This record gives sequence, structure tokens and C-alpha cells, in this order.
Amino acid sequence: MMATEIRVPAMGESVVEATIGRWMKNEGDTVAVGELLVELETDKVNQELAAEEAGVLESILQPVGAVVRPGDAIGRIGTGNGASAPAPTAATASAPAAPAGGDGPGVQATPLAQRVAEDLQVDLSKVPHTGPGGKVRRDDVESFARQAEPAAPAAPTTTAAPATPAPTVTPTAEAPVSSGRPETRQKLSRRRLTIARRLVEAQHTAAMLTTFNEIDMSAVMELRKRRRDAFKEQHGVNLGFMSFFTKAVIGALKAFPEINAELQGEELVLKQYYDIGIAIGDPGGLVVPVLRNAEGMSFAQIEQAIGAFAKKAREKALGPDDLVGGSFTITNGGVFGSLLSTPILNTPQVGILGMHKIQERPIAVNGEVVIRPMMYVALSYDHRVVDGRGAVQFLVRIKELLEDPERLLLEG
Repeated sequence: MMATEIRVPAMGESVVEATIGRWMKNEGDTVAVGELLVELETDKVNQELAAEEAGVLESILQPVGAVVRPGDAIGRIGTGNGASAPAPTAATASAPAAPAGGDGPGVQATPLAQRVAEDLQVDLSKVPHTGPGGKVRRDDVESFARQAEPAAPAAPTTTAAPATPAPTVTPTAEAPVSSGRPETRQKLSRRRLTIARRLVEAQHTAAMLTTFNEIDMSAVMELRKRRRDAFKEQHGVNLGFMSFFTKAVIGALKAFPEINAELQGEELVLKQYYDIGIAIGDPGGLVVPVLRNAEGMSFAQIEQAIGAFAKKAREKALGPDDLVGGSFTITNGGVFGSLLSTPILNTPQVGILGMHKIQERPIAVNGEVVIRPMMYVALSYDHRVVDGRGAVQFLVRIKELLEDPERLLLEG
């Protein structure tokens, strides 16, 4: 059987690279069809690749941490014996040593083992093998290198005062830096690095500005209270705030179409559909799954879809199709207790709505001071496309729709 290359698949629109997160199999391991081989990390999701053919993982071409692109070959699956040499005999074992990192007479090593040997300056002819057919694997090289590390030289004897004992370092912490204070270094995940890059790009490329308003949530909260039990019994999900805000956003976008748009060169692409991104936090960072054609969804369908996205995010099961696209984004910092914030654009979109914590505050109504559940809302927008007047009116329209839910049902 010819060896089959394991290639990085297309991972969706705007995903141009990934990082090898981990290999579930080692070189020389037998694999079955459908068995998971490798995990790829992107700025959006982690994606696991499964074996399309049964055989042996003959070689790992890209190690953990390598940055790869769609179409790149990262490994090979074969029979495991096509290129293997017999195990070294006593005669070959006594052959002259090969240069560090290279195949010597009678020595067979996987490509990854050869690269690791070169990096660690290990003579492959001296490395005991555990791979099939006498092949030296990466694990063999690393194990041999650890055993061959020279012991640290003993400190010279002195008659001076006893030396200060070395500070105790916990196993999970790295050695203190020169300041003498303990610190731990953590490598950023591929997703976190890409999120950081995209946020900086958003601030550098868009003329971003934020406008604010506040919403009296009394009417929405009263409606939710009245309909909560019947809604849950009929649809199997809770009636949350996000469906109200999604409907309000769609109503406002219909009135201000330039905010449901994308700037491409010298052209403004006005979207005739409403694909609303809903920001969801997970341990790996923020993800934004998209409610496609949200204008045609009912309150129940919106809540069900958001619940499914949240479950997928917890289980790290979001796929590229869940995340690509989007014409406008809603983010809710209120679930974490945020009272006010300035959300950053999810480029190439030109608008993002920030929701916040509902807090009872005194406000003036018809000349009297009353206590109402109030929420600050923020709209960040690209001033190259959206004028300040339109941004303010957009936010006012959302306020009007949410403070009068009947109007929301008619216009949203």
C-alpha cells in the first residue's frame, strides 16, 4: 500500500493557518479508520482530524507547535513495513558512529526523529529503537538525550561562611527570574495569539468610535415573567434577554442598513440578510457563532440556537461552519458583571452592540424619581462608514423597541 499523506483540511472562511496542538498517535502506532490522529488549533476552534485509512502512522512531518496551512502535509499513513529496515544485528551495532542527527550504517529513523536528533545533537547510531522494523522514533531520541545529559558540576569547597540555601521552587513554577521573585511563563495558544492580532488590526484599520445609551428593562422583564413558564413548557428553553436584543438589533439594522455592511476597498457592501454573531466565552477565549438568517427566526429558535452554541463551546465542538461570516455582532459583558464597556469591532463588520449588567437605578419618569432596572448599552462602529448621527439613532431605535416589546414584535 502506498503511503497516504495526512493533510490539513480547509477550515472555513478567514481561517488561513493553524497550529499543531497535539498528536494522539506516535510514529509507528497502528491506526484504524476514523481514529483521531491530531488536533489543530485555530483562532476560532480546535479541530480534530481522523484517519481516513487504516494502517500505521509511518511519519509525523510537523511536530507539536508547528504552524501549518490548509493543504499542508503533516504526516503519512502506510503499512509500516515498506521503508523499514531489519533490526540492527551485532555487526551493524558495532559499525562506526554516524554524525549527530544523521542516519548511520544500518540505522533507520523516522523523519521526525532525525529532526529531533539534529536539534539535540544526538548520534542516532547510539539510540536504542522501539519503533517497528528497527526504526528509531522521536521518543527514543528524546529518552536517550535525557539519559545522556551530563550531571551539573559540583560547587567548589570554601571555608567562608555557609552559602545561603537555594530557594524552594514548586514543581509547577519555572525558576525565578533575575529579580528573585517567582514567575511562571505560559505559551499563548494559537487562538489567543490570533485574537490578539485581530483586535490590534481592528483598532489600526477601522476608525472606531463608541456611543452609549441606557434602556429601561422593566417592560421586557415583566413580559419574561408573565410568559416564562409557558414558553419553557412549549419550547423546552428559557426565554432569555438575548432573543429580545437580537430582534431589536434586526429592527434597527433594517432602519440603518449601512451598519449591516462591510467595507471592501472603495465599495460598501450592504448585506440584504441578517447573520447575527453572538459572542460566547469559553476557556480558550471568545468565540462568535453566527445565527444565520436571524430575521426569519422566532424567539424560541433564537434561544434554542444560542443554547446549542453554548453547549458546543463548553464541549469544544464548535466547527468552522458555526463561526464564519456574520454581518453584525452582539456581546454581553453583563453576564460577568460588567456595568459599562467599549466593545471592539469584529472586523470586517462595521458595528457591534455591547450589553451590560441590569442594575436598579433611580431615574426621572414624568417628573418623579422612580427605581427602574436599567442597562447601559454601547455601540462601537466604524466611523469611515457610519456617521455619528446614524450610530446614535440606531441605538435609540434599539432602546425604543426594547422599552415597548409590542413594537418590537411588529418591527423586529
